Amino acid sequence: MADPGFLLPLLLLQSAAGASAGDSAPPPPPPETGTGNQPAAGNTSDDQPAPPDVDSGMINGRRKPGFVLPLPYKITQDNAGAVRAPPPEAFPTDQIPIPDRWRLIETLGVVKEHWWDPYHQNTYKGDRPINRAKVPWLPIHGDDWFVNLSMVSDTVIEPRTFPIPVGVQTTSRPQSLDVFGKDGSFVLSQTFLASASLIKGSTAFKPPEMEYRLSLAFNLNYARVPEKRILNVDPARGIHRFDNFVGVQEAFVERHLRNVSDRYDFDAVRVGIQPFQADFRGFLFNDDQLGIRFFGNRDNNRLQYNLAAFWRLEKDTNSGLNNVTERPRSDFVLLANLYRQDFLLPGLTSQVTVAYNRNREAGRIKIDDNGFPVRPSLLGDLRPHNYDVVYLGYNADGRIGRLNLTASGYYALGHDSNSFFKSRPAQIRAWFGAAELSYDRDWMRFRLSGLYASGDGNPFDDKEGGFDAIFENPVFAGADTSYWIRQSIPFAGGGRAVNLNGRNGILNDLRSSKEQGQSNFNNPGTVLIGAGGDFDLTPQWRLSANANHLWFANTATLQALRNEGSIPRDIGWDLSLGAVWRPRATQNIVVRLSGAMLASGSGMRDLFANEGGGRHYFSLLANVVVSY
Repeated sequence: MADPGFLLPLLLLQSAAGASAGDSAPPPPPPETGTGNQPAAGNTSDDQPAPPDVDSGMINGRRKPGFVLPLPYKITQDNAGAVRAPPPEAFPTDQIPIPDRWRLIETLGVVKEHWWDPYHQNTYKGDRPINRAKVPWLPIHGDDWFVNLSMVSDTVIEPRTFPIPVGVQTTSRPQSLDVFGKDGSFVLSQTFLASASLIKGSTAFKPPEMEYRLSLAFNLNYARVPEKRILNVDPARGIHRFDNFVGVQEAFVERHLRNVSDRYDFDAVRVGIQPFQADFRGFLFNDDQLGIRFFGNRDNNRLQYNLAAFWRLEKDTNSGLNNVTERPRSDFVLLANLYRQDFLLPGLTSQVTVAYNRNREAGRIKIDDNGFPVRPSLLGDLRPHNYDVVYLGYNADGRIGRLNLTASGYYALGHDSNSFFKSRPAQIRAWFGAAELSYDRDWMRFRLSGLYASGDGNPFDDKEGGFDAIFENPVFAGADTSYWIRQSIPFAGGGRAVNLNGRNGILNDLRSSKEQGQSNFNNPGTVLIGAGGDFDLTPQWRLSANANHLWFANTATLQALRNEGSIPRDIGWDLSLGAVWRPRATQNIVVRLSGAMLASGSGMRDLFANEGGGRHYFSLLANVVVSY
């Protein structure tokens, strides 16, 4: 049947052309056509239609008195066999999900499955359920069980330079008596990650009912440095090290507790070793740890929550993987956060976080796999200590008009049982703020970044004011293409086996190790201002550039540890350039190549004077990730 909406313009045109004001007669019939090749009388091929009468019967939706709207021409249907649409009452008023979508594809006969092909339907990638008749040994009951297998190869080649202390007892070169020696080093790391998930339920449109997941990582790493006692406390071990380790990165069970709406808002629980990120960019806690987590959502997924408790595992020293063969640390994290979309502004997701870190490692001394003490760190009075810290945070991520915004703010308050400067308890009061604004224009994104982590202004009072995280792994200001974030700078002349900053970290926290050490709130803090850009040249190629300037927030802690009257705050310029190539325009093969330079500022030159007086440090990173 024709749509009346399409007939209204025709109707108005006919009434204007064939009806005068007040005329209620029907419109004349269409002109008769002539016979043969002769046109109808009174018509020629050059005749033009008469202009419509401006005084029509209908003006702006109003009808003159006595005006009757003419009927349209009769419409006949000539599509024989057509079926009328069902009446509205034939359709359900509720939304009904289509279950088992994989069966629709199978019924259409377009299934093309090969176990080695992840781009089409594949049972091993969770696209189709398990045929239980073929795997009777699996302890599963019922239908719709899926398996998802993945394998990742991650290769890293990284030549670099950084300040390397000369060994206390010996050196690689005779008469090398400086505090810092040669600065060149080389790292090669190969990691194979294999994971398997067994999932109950069709997860295309609703949460899984049950999931079992196991992920193992096998790492091989080689390192070479120019000085002894850097890779191992024993100088006889030399300047080379080859190591390997197998870590358990995930081992959890997830149970769907209930649905709370017809849009599949839900509550669920996950128990075991699992990944968790406390905020959008990984500033506070971003790790795979042993814990229990309750999570879910409300209001059509506009409101999300997490309630989690973690018992931190020991890490392997050289690979950073979880070491489940050792007793877990006496370090506990309790965390709650709440996400709300379109708050405070439309397009912006707000998150509030409360985290409590309870550390009780004063009774245990920890030596790492290379023979260096990591708990307590070799600073100050060397006494073990406990601490309790509460983090109160607000985070935001989203858009404000044409601008993309990510922001984080934390306030840390708590108690340290022993400050290594004073050998007595101290209160912890520190804060942190970071923001990144970006603007997209076609294939380009331009970024501005800023970060401030407070530093301790008086190491000898009863307050520790330097901000430190639980386990940071930030994606910010260039991430691991940045020299300062990627590299770890040893701090000598005030603390052996202590780093000024941690690898894959941005904070100057003076910890012995990010993976195995304790948080330290007696630190100089960090200030960063940067700019950068991402350029998607093609779907396969992306170029990124970053320029960051770094300072210490306060150098009072460094002055006390170095016994110096003044140390400038300027760390220097961190400049980096990186390229990413995805040959298939997917994440299955990703090749990255980046280079970074730290142009030392006055504070960096004051702290570290290399042999030869070098003022600049470099790093190259070649990374190939292949995923199935």
